[in-house]
Amino acid sequence: MRISDLTGVRSRHPEAIAEAAARRARRPLLGPSGRLLVVAADHTARGALDAGGRRLAMADRADLLERLCAALSRPGVDGVLATADILDDLLLLGALENKVVMGSMNRGGLLGASFELDDRFTGPSAGDLARRGFDAGKLLLRIDPEDPGSLRTLESAARAVDAMAAQRLPVFVEPFLCRRDGGLLRNDLGAEAVTASLAIASGLGATSAYTWLKVPVTEDAGAMERVLRATTLPVVLLGGDAGTAPEDAERAYERWGAVLRLPGVRGMVVGRALLYPPDGDVAGAVDRVVGLL
Repeated sequence: MRISDLTGVRSRHPEAIAEAAARRARRPLLGPSGRLLVVAADHTARGALDAGGRRLAMADRADLLERLCAALSRPGVDGVLATADILDDLLLLGALENKVVMGSMNRGGLLGASFELDDRFTGPSAGDLARRGFDAGKLLLRIDPEDPGSLRTLESAARAVDAMAAQRLPVFVEPFLCRRDGGLLRNDLGAEAVTASLAIASGLGATSAYTWLKVPVTEDAGAMERVLRATTLPVVLLGGDAGTAPEDAERAYERWGAVLRLPGVRGMVVGRALLYPPDGDVAGAVDRVVGLL
């Protein structure tokens, strides 16, 4: 199916999405290498549309899908993290065969909203993910001690961890300590803050048996060995945006490569840095990260 056919199929045969999910060929979370590379594309549902220095780069859905399909076709890419609308498109396009499919569970904390830290679970539940034959879920956990919305999100995240464990599905928790700066929410990437966020996230729910951590690289990448001592849970690195210039991307790759060698790190979940690289070469960016792994 072509991307240009998606709207027609959705309008005439919406059941085709469930049929594609039911017949999708599945695979284990970890392959023989024991490493994991997942492409992230769940930004848009939170109103985060900027990438590579362009404010509305991710607003062009056809372009985003083309980039995702290109990334997923490269050797060494294990799967995708996205919201239901994007996963539905990728199912129809046949891009998720033998891939890890990870659903983004809470997108209610809209970018810049006064309620941004009351991050409601507006995406698929644990039951939804199991019913559709998906392989994992992801939740965002941002904590600002001065914002009561963080407490509601913290409690909801704990219940989501329990629900995922009941389904025996891995859940990737992405924790941050953050603060308001002139009205804008800023994640604290200092070593102490990241360490505290890992300790908090590790303790969510009745069991951590199915919990993974999705961890940003600290401002001082050399401190990551000490930071990761805060948990025994498996860790994947959060890639983030690699900047707007080739030299920015090069520095990001160097930092990631160093941290990927640390014990406990099992791979990466990378979004805009792979889909919107400074030179526009999606395949080249993906292959570079595969090489790091």
